[in-house]
Amino acid sequence: MDSEPRRSGSFSRITNSSFRRPSFNFSGGGHHEADDDSVSEAGDIGERELNSKRYSGSGRSRFSFDNLAERPIVPVEKESQLPTASPDPILRDKEQNEECKKELPWFLTYASSRIHLAVLGILGVLTRYLLEKLFGPDVGGATSDQSYMYVDLPPNMVGSFLMGWFGTVFKGDISKFSPELAVGLTTGYLGSLTTFSGWNQKMLELSVNDRWLFSVLGFLIGLSLVFCSFIYGVGTAKVFRRALIRTNLGSKCYLYKVNNVMSQSILIVVMVILWGLLLGVSVALLKKDFNGDSSTGYLWFGCIVGPIGVWIRFYLAKLNGQGLGNTEIMKWMPFGTLIANVAASCIMATFATLKKDVKREHFDNVATGIQFGLCGCLSTVSTFIAEFGAMIDSTHPWRACVYALTTIILSFTLGTLIYSVPVWIKGWS
Repeated sequence: MDSEPRRSGSFSRITNSSFRRPSFNFSGGGHHEADDDSVSEAGDIGERELNSKRYSGSGRSRFSFDNLAERPIVPVEKESQLPTASPDPILRDKEQNEECKKELPWFLTYASSRIHLAVLGILGVLTRYLLEKLFGPDVGGATSDQSYMYVDLPPNMVGSFLMGWFGTVFKGDISKFSPELAVGLTTGYLGSLTTFSGWNQKMLELSVNDRWLFSVLGFLIGLSLVFCSFIYGVGTAKVFRRALIRTNLGSKCYLYKVNNVMSQSILIVVMVILWGLLLGVSVALLKKDFNGDSSTGYLWFGCIVGPIGVWIRFYLAKLNGQGLGNTEIMKWMPFGTLIANVAASCIMATFATLKKDVKREHFDNVATGIQFGLCGCLSTVSTFIAEFGAMIDSTHPWRACVYALTTIILSFTLGTLIYSVPVWIKGWS
């Protein structure tokens, strides 16, 4: 039996019962099937995304970049013989929805989603710190604060690569196990691993020292590298997924689901314990660093306030795909992600200015912790680049350029007013 799905041109056509979903592929050419007004939902859509996965019966993500990302991992020889509970797929979905709603009360999914976002957000902050140190001037020497190869570039590249895996190709399958885990991985972990505000602030610091060429190159090279990382992530994940489809491993993993009160409660308890351990360690190490001369105090304070940034971004994501006003104009623009990135960049620039002026004990650690934790988790490159890629693959690719330029120009201009202008006026070094 042919294990490869049938394709039409270079873009796959997804058909499931009585409806079709758009699919994206970066192979170029062919007919584009993207919904131009819904590409802004390629990344996060907040609570709407979580609810659609929990109660959809299928748990599919809206954007797949390939029909392999939409189909459940099942053995190839059984794929065409899947049993159906009802001859009518619409009735079957309705029955599954009602069953899911009875089994999982709203407060369980609400608590689970917020805890997943918090725990995985903290893990994202820690991973970002480790990658910055590994590739930074003290160890690898690949990045520097004085170069367009800024210190946040490796985390942004790694996070964008993983977004291709867990936020695009495998997100639907992870959602079948637990929608809260899928959102936690993408919005929580990958969103906190990557940071747009840190990227913007490094370019501001280059420009304030009259290194404008490095600042421009930092944006151009940075955008190119994270986009290439995302494409490479999507490509490698699709290859790996095809291999899983041909084995029984994928179908065995697909058997496990968090779809009842008991399994959801156990998962919540595990995540609460993990959250408590992370917070306890962070508080203890923060207290120790404040009483000593260690320079890692900002990291532990960032781990404490980081979940706040994740939660805010999660709620802002509801604006993605909504458009402006009653007429919902510009639905293609992901306003939630745009607001999160610009706002985080402004907060980052504000605390950078305050650090120049305020000379109080521990203020630098607290301010840097807010920048690294709150602003780093509030802004995201992984979601930004997924939305950018969806726009490039739509029938209006110019919208990707408008989106990227709007985000970068707004963040950099406001950052210049908040940070660079005071530095120039007061002559701070």
